[in-house]
Amino acid sequence: MLEKIIGSVNDALYSYILIIVLVLGGLYFTFRTKFVQFRLLGEQFRAVTEKPKDGKGVSSFQALMVSTASRVGTGNIIGVSTALCLGGFGSMFWMWVIALIGSASAFIESTLAQIYKKKGPEGSYGGPAYYIEAALKSRPLAIIFTVLLIITYGVGFNMLASFNLQSTFSTYDFYNSLTVNGINLFPWIIGFVIAVLVAFCLFGGGKGIVKVTSLIVPFMGLAYILIALIITVMNANILPSVFKEIFSNAFDFKAIFGGFSGSCIMYGIKRGLFSNEAGVGSAPNASASAEVSHPAKQGLVQILSVFIDTILVCSATAFMCMTSGITPSEKISGAQYVQLSLEATLGKFGPIFITIAMILFAFTTLLGNLFYVDKAFCYILGKTPGKMFNCIYYIIASLLIFVGAGLNADLLWGIADITMGGMTLINMPVIIYLGKYAIRTLNDYTKQRKEGKEPVFYAENINLPDKVDYWQK
Repeated sequence: MLEKIIGSVNDALYSYILIIVLVLGGLYFTFRTKFVQFRLLGEQFRAVTEKPKDGKGVSSFQALMVSTASRVGTGNIIGVSTALCLGGFGSMFWMWVIALIGSASAFIESTLAQIYKKKGPEGSYGGPAYYIEAALKSRPLAIIFTVLLIITYGVGFNMLASFNLQSTFSTYDFYNSLTVNGINLFPWIIGFVIAVLVAFCLFGGGKGIVKVTSLIVPFMGLAYILIALIITVMNANILPSVFKEIFSNAFDFKAIFGGFSGSCIMYGIKRGLFSNEAGVGSAPNASASAEVSHPAKQGLVQILSVFIDTILVCSATAFMCMTSGITPSEKISGAQYVQLSLEATLGKFGPIFITIAMILFAFTTLLGNLFYVDKAFCYILGKTPGKMFNCIYYIIASLLIFVGAGLNADLLWGIADITMGGMTLINMPVIIYLGKYAIRTLNDYTKQRKEGKEPVFYAENINLPDKVDYWQK
């Protein structure tokens, strides 16, 4: 009954509401910023190399790694596989569309997070809750958004990441070897191990989260993309038929509107949003922590994060699978489709590689998600939580990771989709309303760059009516 209710809400949310909000919002920002995601590609790489002046704050690169750690995760493997198996190859086209359009939304929300960021004892912090309260003067709405963020990342996404990780072991013979009264204990054992490791990192402090993700994410992403590229090249003869299938499936409107809830558009948008999170309001929490000389710089960095996630990593998974010759189906959706695809090309090494990749992807996702939750609690409480609060929160977070490993996949996907959709429905209208300040900030940045200057920002340059902690002369 619960699954049916969640399924019905999801169908309504993603069939009509979110498609309109995300696509129209993304197009609006794309045109208002004059295609910033393409026009300033070089500036994106330039901005990510900036370091804090005092050498102590969080750098643009570290903020990028935290947001990428949450974005680049199990959704890039399991989410893409699910979309291909249930929505068809055309889902990949719509994932690309939502990423390219949504990256403009990512620029706006992250730039706003920088403008409205707050000063703290350990550096800057902020996010949608802060620009909602500061600009809209609505703390209740900001708290609703924050609660949804906690549920989405601390509960839904982390339980799902735990399940996805343990599911990669399902193709091995030993997976079903520990059964008691018809219950397979292996998922619970994996869940316990993950929970203990995450708890160990959490009790090491928030700084440890940034350092761990900064070290792991680049190597994880590069190795994964390299293997995907090798497999795609090995199966290059299949590429023409793959591209034909992608575009014919993506524009088969008779089939799409005949069953929209299971169409490539639906799965492309759902899994694309789950993967790149553009417009959801999560990445701005990491963006606000970066020490930069101009807010637009971090907005540009977050465009790069969306591209890394979808255009690189999601596409890597998709082409690995689509060129393997393995026919996708509902029966093998999830980890099994990816593992079978790699095994078809690389033999027994394929499933082992995916298992290792999933361990790294899921682990950094879990840590990145809890970084957001940590900042969300800071906002609700109005201060950094005490040791007792953190101890209880870390224990609960670890227990949820443990429980998620043994639950039903459809239920977990459904919960995550709904709460993520709720965040998006609050954040997107807010950034559309406040977007003019981010666009003025972008214009200020490009003006200074044309003059040959290193851009420096002051709030009075954009006639910002709200009081902010930073950017004063």
